[in-house]
Amino acid sequence: MKDNIDHKDPAKNMNMTTGSGGETHQRAGDDTATLTTQQGVAISDNQNSLKAGPRGPSLLEDFVLREKINHFDHERIPERIVHARGSAAHGYFELTESLEEYTTAKILTETGKQTPLFTRFSTVAGNKGSKDTPRDVRGFAVKIYTDEGNWDIVGNNMPIFFIQDAMKFPDLVHAVKPEPDRGFPQAASAHDTFWDFVSLSPETMHNVIWLMSDRALPRSLRMMEGFGIHSYRLVNKEGKSTFVRFHWKPVLGVQGTTWDEAVKISGADPDYHRRDLYENIDMGSFPEWEFGVQLFTEEEAEKFPFDHLDATKLIPEELVPVKIVGKMVLNRNPDNFFAETEQVAFCPSHLPPGIDFSNDPLLQGRLFSYLDTQLSRLGSPNFAQIPINAPKCPFANNQQDGHMQMQVPKTRVLYEPQSLDPTRPRESIKRGFESFHEQLDDGVKGRVRAESFADHYSQPRMFYLSQTDIEKAHIANAYTFELGKVDTAHVRTRTLSHLRNIDEDLAKRVADGLGMELPEAATPQAPVQDLDTSKAIQTIGISPKTLKGRLIGILVGKDSSRSEVEKFEQAAKDAGAMVKIIAPGKEAILDDGTRVQADERLAGAPSVFFDAVVSIIMPPVAKKLANDSSALDWFNDAFNHCKAIAYCPATDEHILSKLPVKKDEFVTPLSELDTFIENAKTRLWTREPEVRDLP
Repeated sequence: MKDNIDHKDPAKNMNMTTGSGGETHQRAGDDTATLTTQQGVAISDNQNSLKAGPRGPSLLEDFVLREKINHFDHERIPERIVHARGSAAHGYFELTESLEEYTTAKILTETGKQTPLFTRFSTVAGNKGSKDTPRDVRGFAVKIYTDEGNWDIVGNNMPIFFIQDAMKFPDLVHAVKPEPDRGFPQAASAHDTFWDFVSLSPETMHNVIWLMSDRALPRSLRMMEGFGIHSYRLVNKEGKSTFVRFHWKPVLGVQGTTWDEAVKISGADPDYHRRDLYENIDMGSFPEWEFGVQLFTEEEAEKFPFDHLDATKLIPEELVPVKIVGKMVLNRNPDNFFAETEQVAFCPSHLPPGIDFSNDPLLQGRLFSYLDTQLSRLGSPNFAQIPINAPKCPFANNQQDGHMQMQVPKTRVLYEPQSLDPTRPRESIKRGFESFHEQLDDGVKGRVRAESFADHYSQPRMFYLSQTDIEKAHIANAYTFELGKVDTAHVRTRTLSHLRNIDEDLAKRVADGLGMELPEAATPQAPVQDLDTSKAIQTIGISPKTLKGRLIGILVGKDSSRSEVEKFEQAAKDAGAMVKIIAPGKEAILDDGTRVQADERLAGAPSVFFDAVVSIIMPPVAKKLANDSSALDWFNDAFNHCKAIAYCPATDEHILSKLPVKKDEFVTPLSELDTFIENAKTRLWTREPEVRDLP
């Protein structure tokens, strides 16, 4: 709890003056920096433009005004076509187990060293100003500043992608973005053009079913898995190649929200994920991920029941276990959002010697696209000189000039081979990047797709059958909601025909929810296989039972018991949770006369923000809140979202009695503190069918 509130003015080092318009100005004191122009000229007045008399015209000679307005007019740069809405943080990577057997890359062979990195999380479909919590894929991009050059692992929070070939990427993005004739919907796939495209592209079915799952509604950026998506190669000192897929596994575990929560969170706080990441790092609760690899040989890959070069296919952990070899810790927020989070440029082509690409056709297209988009966004091939993008190891080349060139090469020689300047950099056979010497089969060049890429339904079927019953219901509900927004009947019908190849029960549940007849199943290009299920791709099923990293809201008011509040607050923190004090106003006086400052007002902190809630209020407060819709929603939503609730007698008598809140094992009185703390570690998912009509 925050008490002993200090309302004093902290500004003590500024000289205050009053302008002609009555406004108050802060003048620099002896120990503060002086405001200057970009050329270093000190500014005497930053409030008024230069005029020909008090009521005369502004003068063109006012270089302070012109520079200030000119720079303001050019503040924005083009946003990313996809992944425009992002949040990021600094941190470090530490290798815990060497992969020297597989690669020469020092970042994967030298254990115990903390290497700086910058990680950016993002939504895919929305623009820079969209909300944090849509149903969407999340970008998960990590730039590691290794001693051998930058390594960008540019992935998502889902292990697969919608398409198999980069040729289709512009079509996918155009389909999911706002429809061009109307400019909406924003950050949403629930519209005709998206479902028209995916229903005509069976290869998208696997990523679509992940999009319909709880993985598309993360509880926090700190609770997302990250995947490199593609197969890459590790190359050792003998030149031997081993295929690899990269994984980031959150120490806090994977957790999602329900759709109803996500919708309400977006209305209450569109910056919910951004704020959560920033505040946790700011308070020292550093997010952490384990770094894992799936390693397999070409001979092992040939035995897979799918083609690992197909980006729409995951490699089940039961088939190739994830070997944990390192960790990532995010421990510092950006100093400036634009300079770092907005200007950071990730490219999958950025990797150190010892790591190489595979022939995945989607990856091959990304190697071109990412560099091209950085040139468009950042305006110059010199974007690597922006501090957030610059390597932290020594670097030198013969590139010159271009927009915003910051380096000043002191030489007459910017070419190679040369003999005039022995100090200039030269190629290094020993240290340089060398591509894997792949033996290629004879073949005919053409615009073709491998027959091994033809199975579009077996892995979506595996994904669905691997889920818990409640997750299956969420997936069916998501398809029903999304297709319910599709006005074109044949698009809905075509999608249902694909679902019949994934699972007959899923297709029927969605059809019933839409009030539609089941169509004939789509004709698959390859036989649909019954693959072994994989628990690792669940969300609810693998969400750990813990309070670490979770958030509990405690509602207080006038004359609330300080001892009860402190008891619950301490118990929650001892279990690893964070706590926020909620009150009808911004301040409250407790029963011992202590004035506390609430972290949030009740009207601005709906229970969708919290993983469990506690109410410690007196009868007068409870009677008043019983007529407050935001208070009723606070409790009703917590119950409907299957969360634990601890209540005081006044809450029970005046509020819960007015609501359809059943006293099940997760709704407990304050006297059952230990039970509440244990309940708050998870959710009572068996409650959901009682409070929500699931297909």
